[in-house]
Amino acid sequence: MSKQCEICGKKPVTGNNVSHAHNKTRTVWNPNLQKVRAMQNGSVKTIKVCTRCIRSGKVQKVV
Repeated sequence: MSKQCEICGKKPVTGNNVSHAHNKTRTVWNPNLQKVRAMQNGSVKTIKVCTRCIRSGKVQKVV
């Protein structure tokens, strides 16, 4: 299972954590993904969607 939003394609981003002493360690920032039952192409599916897509109304949730 990928850590990618099925609506916008947002996925993990890599970079450095930089301490006050300027020590650098590699890190990964993952998107906040939620499993949501949603209408997709006329049928109900469980999809992994980031919270920004849910909040902005790009996903039509099913109750």
